[in-house]
Amino acid sequence: MGTCSWLRRSDSSCTIYSSSAHGGRIRSSGSLPSISRTSTGTGTPKKSSCLLVALRPSNVEQERDKFFLSNYSHNPQFQYQEPAPLSVLDKYTQASDRFLVQALTILNLVISKYGNYENFESITGGKLLSKCQIWSCCRRYMQKEGCSGEVVVQLTEDLLSQAVMTTENSRPTLTINLLGARQHWLEGVLRHEIGTHYLRGVNDAQQPWHGSEGRKQFGLKPANPTEEGLASLHSVLFRKHPYLWRAALLYYTVSRAASCSFSELFQDLQQFVEEPAVRWEYCVRAKRGQRDTSQPGCFSKDQVYLDGIIRILRHRRSIDFRLLTSLGKVSFEEAESLQRFAELDNARLPHFMQDMERYHQQLAHIMETNQLSDEELQVLLPE
Repeated sequence: MGTCSWLRRSDSSCTIYSSSAHGGRIRSSGSLPSISRTSTGTGTPKKSSCLLVALRPSNVEQERDKFFLSNYSHNPQFQYQEPAPLSVLDKYTQASDRFLVQALTILNLVISKYGNYENFESITGGKLLSKCQIWSCCRRYMQKEGCSGEVVVQLTEDLLSQAVMTTENSRPTLTINLLGARQHWLEGVLRHEIGTHYLRGVNDAQQPWHGSEGRKQFGLKPANPTEEGLASLHSVLFRKHPYLWRAALLYYTVSRAASCSFSELFQDLQQFVEEPAVRWEYCVRAKRGQRDTSQPGCFSKDQVYLDGIIRILRHRRSIDFRLLTSLGKVSFEEAESLQRFAELDNARLPHFMQDMERYHQQLAHIMETNQLSDEELQVLLPE
């Protein structure tokens, strides 16, 4: 993977940017919201160019049209600008079923309670917010985290994830999807992007292991699945009904993609998501990197969310979450051993880690809501 900004999150960030003389401008995310373009300017690329070029189909819109005109029977024949690097594809060709039972439990809990995802979104997410309401929420949140003026906020209708944190013209930039900014969910989005990805990035920049050479020197493991697992937990922290729906559906989709065609996968997902356009996006994410999607196969990166969540919940009583955040982009397994080398004096912690008793109560509530038990997780992860 190429060298990226300290602010980069995982490689599953979901927006596409281009540079202009007047600064960064959001572009349509087309049909693959999970892969960003590199900047066309001289600044730091948003993502590794080899990953981007290899995994973003160049004909995705044409294949989408064919798919819908065929009444969902056509298996897209994706084309790519450059040959996919085997080092990337080989790393993510194998899907895991390790947490498939848990993923299905979560999905079925939501379906049994709300009927489908669309109802779940409407009922628990609340009404869509106006631009003024979004700006107001963002300003209040930045004040709570003590980072007013540090992060540029952009709004768009083209982003198919809820939000994404990137670097635009050397400025930390949060882009929020207007169509997904809901009354009861936006706070969780901000905890995910600012309270987790941004603050851990700021803390990481102070550490002796910051940067690729520093990570090699300390022999660090990848930040994921801890990074995205932690951010995903923070997305639902303090929700009345903290269902881990998105992480579970991504995990399930990848698992099924490994053994079926694109059209079969699309039909299978109808049991959870009725809206065809949304199902299309999940299928493209799971099948990216393939040319002939009539064949079984997956790109397994999206399983990182549920994987990270379950690993963190399994060890939640022994993890020092404040220390983990202070150390930056490190895995929870390495936090204790890194503490003696760390620069902790100026570490920045999110406001929701002030009351750690309440924080742990909410993690327990997440366990209960999603019908996860300590006994079950200990069997799954005995180490």
